[in-house]
Amino acid sequence: MTAADTDDRRDCATRLFFYLTFSTNNCFLLTATGYDCYVTTCNPLRYSVVMSKEACVQLASGSLGTGLGVATVQVTSVFGLPFCDALVIFHFFCDVRPLLKLACVDTPVNEIINFVVSVCVLILPTGPVFFSYVLIVSTSLKIPSARGRKKAFATCTSRLRVVIVHYVCASVAYLKPKSRSSLWQDRLISVTYTVLTPLLSPVVYSLRNKEVKDALRRAVGQKPLSS
Repeated sequence: MTAADTDDRRDCATRLFFYLTFSTNNCFLLTATGYDCYVTTCNPLRYSVVMSKEACVQLASGSLGTGLGVATVQVTSVFGLPFCDALVIFHFFCDVRPLLKLACVDTPVNEIINFVVSVCVLILPTGPVFFSYVLIVSTSLKIPSARGRKKAFATCTSRLRVVIVHYVCASVAYLKPKSRSSLWQDRLISVTYTVLTPLLSPVVYSLRNKEVKDALRRAVGQKPLSS
């Protein structure tokens, strides 16, 4: 192995580590935001107690810690394999499945590790997320005023769109059988959950805020809504 190959492996491993860390972190943060939305709608009077500063720090720290653990396991597993050629992958970034295709040996153990990790990161968090939204919808239907119901549903459905796009696309990318893997399909799906979801998040969590809307309208030379 040449020095250039060693540098390529190190660079790819670094990129994969940070990608897995932040993507896993995002999965669990979406679960945390689902819980936050549930508390806001179903227990609004206890929100400041349940979602205290300490609780938010614990949720954020747990999400980041899980991401770091997943990234460490995956990177160690993948880069412990021998690669026949230089790390030239037909993908937008260094990812687990494209790298496994470059290995000189069979990778059943690595495939199992990747599948188990994917299930833990993508499938297990979806249960609490969707259960939270079921409770939110049930509570919203009991709100007496039409305006209150509309506001609750608007908040719920906008956040749910981000959750569905992220989890569905990521699940298709990482949980589908290897035999059904298509190069162009994998690229398209990867762009969806690595680019589209982060772009949707500011719209859902920021531009729905009245103050942010007013600031945006002032920035483009329009009259703020609060005036």
